[in-house]
Amino acid sequence: MDVSIVIPVFDEKEAIPSLYEMLCNALDHSELSVEIIFVDDGSTDNSAEALERLAGHDERMQVVRLRRNYGQTAAIMAGFQQAGGDVIVPMDADGQNDPADIPRLLQKVNEGWDVVSGWRRDRQDKALSRRLPSVIANRLISSLLHVPLHDYGCTLKAYRREVIEDVRLYGEMHRFIPIFAAWEGARVTELEVRHHARKFGRSKYGLSRILRVCLDLFTLVFIDRALDRPMQFFGKIGLLGILSSLLVFAWALGLRIFDGVSLILTPLPLLAATLGLSGILFMLLGIMAEIQTRTYFEARGRAPYKIKSVVQHATRVGRVAATARW
Repeated sequence: MDVSIVIPVFDEKEAIPSLYEMLCNALDHSELSVEIIFVDDGSTDNSAEALERLAGHDERMQVVRLRRNYGQTAAIMAGFQQAGGDVIVPMDADGQNDPADIPRLLQKVNEGWDVVSGWRRDRQDKALSRRLPSVIANRLISSLLHVPLHDYGCTLKAYRREVIEDVRLYGEMHRFIPIFAAWEGARVTELEVRHHARKFGRSKYGLSRILRVCLDLFTLVFIDRALDRPMQFFGKIGLLGILSSLLVFAWALGLRIFDGVSLILTPLPLLAATLGLSGILFMLLGIMAEIQTRTYFEARGRAPYKIKSVVQHATRVGRVAATARW
């Protein structure tokens, strides 16, 4: 299989016929072998039944039904695990992504890129509740995690299978897949794609998702900065707390010696004690996290690095082969 298209679905019965027609128009003349995987994420509007009827007439389609609504990230993960293509293309089911952009994404992959992320430059959504928070979030993510993309929230992307086959997704982290791939050494780029206004149903996104995305972003920053060296992360905070405690206590002593202010009459000693205890706790947390991290890597037999290739002289390769035969 050359290409797997993964489409999570939740209560999109009205949009499915139009989306299927657009997919057929985009793929029917392709020379590539294509499979279309719809993942029904616990829909309550008979979306699954509509998909199963289409699958009965199109051998390229398969429908994966989840037992309940797990969320978009889990649905995408289920589709990825079911996919058999060399390139995997997720997209939304609401008709706002345009399947006609899929060949353009694949062309960029053929040029040597491992991840091609869609960029909805002319986004057809509400400016205040959707577009403005998205712009702020994208700039924040790019600055913190050093993968400069304009539109992390666009589901329409293309991934080489080998750069995401080990990725496990939780929370709202489907939007951060290019970051996981970049950590694995993937070459990441972006491509402007069309974005249509929603014609059917209503959006499943709300402002409450911003909080969940922020929490996932904090998790990713920690993984990026400290997964393989947590003591460096927590230890710095602990040392800062202890140093601040000493400075505050010195300030309190200075007030007592030079101005005659009793330690009982100022909150500085209590602040110093709080900062000192917090610093010690962070140091202990760093030690515990360090032990957990080493246990994690050793239990999985996984090194904190990945080797891309090994180049050896021909004579050494010959000696190794002869030793193996002996």
